[in-house]
Amino acid sequence: MKNFHIYLFLALGLLMFTSLSAQSEKQKRLEEKRQSLINEITQINRLLFDTKKEEKSVLTQVENLNSRISTRENLIRITNQQANLLTREINENINNMEQLRNELKELKEDYSSMIVKSYKSKSQQSRIMFLLSSQNFLQAYKRVKYMNQYTKHRKKQGENINAKSELLKQLNIDLIAQKKDKKALIEENKIAKNELTKEKKDQEKLVATLKENEGKFASQIRKKQKEADKIDKQIDALIKAAIAASNKKALENSKTKTTSSKTFALTAEAKALAASFTNNKGKLPWPVKNGILAKKYGKQQHPQLPNVTTFNSGVEIATAKNGIARAVFEGEVMQIQQLKGANKAIYIQHGNYITIYNNMATVLVKKGDKVSTKQKLGTIYTNPVTGKTLLKFLIYKNLNKMNPADWVYKM
Repeated sequence: MKNFHIYLFLALGLLMFTSLSAQSEKQKRLEEKRQSLINEITQINRLLFDTKKEEKSVLTQVENLNSRISTRENLIRITNQQANLLTREINENINNMEQLRNELKELKEDYSSMIVKSYKSKSQQSRIMFLLSSQNFLQAYKRVKYMNQYTKHRKKQGENINAKSELLKQLNIDLIAQKKDKKALIEENKIAKNELTKEKKDQEKLVATLKENEGKFASQIRKKQKEADKIDKQIDALIKAAIAASNKKALENSKTKTTSSKTFALTAEAKALAASFTNNKGKLPWPVKNGILAKKYGKQQHPQLPNVTTFNSGVEIATAKNGIARAVFEGEVMQIQQLKGANKAIYIQHGNYITIYNNMATVLVKKGDKVSTKQKLGTIYTNPVTGKTLLKFLIYKNLNKMNPADWVYKM
């Protein structure tokens, strides 16, 4: 019976610890996501809404609201997951506490019974008589051993009672804290849902304006897309020319007679740099210290104008006024380009990879410079009409466009 209680207590403790540890880790991950979304909403408010420019186009207002609504919906979803997980943890703690109370009751009853038996034979004379009544030395030895074991068992039972009492106390403290956390999450979610309702009402008004003048706004979007396409063609042409130049140089320095017109001819050092860049996929730092993703990569259908689709060759990141662009990886400045109909673009080569930082107002580097990870490259342009400071960030592998979100950490 003694060993059974000990093993049961250890098994229960281990089971509770494992379960609570797994739930705690999941709760920790959810809390990190929640805090990240709260920070993102703060950034959206600061970068897209807290500008002095009062007159913004309907399209700009809709884009800004879409960003905030999407992030707030994610926040509500994550907060709901946290509250549901806390509910499961609370129920599990209640069950564990009930089980512990039953075991504690049983232990105390066993201990009480032992105390009564011990009291009846506690006198020194009784113990001596118990030993003297032994038929032989071996029996006397066994009786001494039995008394010692009985004393140890009493002590162990007392320790078990204290340990389970402490565990029960800690579970109760945890339960109170969990209920408090759940209440706070529910209150926060109520506030978030109220904000979301207001934002959706504002969105409905703006969408109604869009629908009334759908042709006009669709035309504006298509015009912007044509301008973006022209810039993309300039970027493609520059990279193609750089590939041709690298291949020509390689031909001059070797006996090779043919090279690919679509890929860079790389030295051993450049190949090593490209391999290092590849190994850091998904771990590259953001090209700005603080910012939010304003526009994703690739083909996208306008959420309010179903007949309008756009294509983004990179990502657009909103940051603070006078925000600084920074290199996402070590490399060499391949070119500083003044784009027609746009601002400056900085090209940094990492073997056969190129990162491009477009919409620069000022530039702190020059062609041929070696740059390090997170090195400042220049100041990003702020649009005087919209008040937005947007960096367009692109990644190429030779002539192939890459999705920056696959390369930059948590983009």
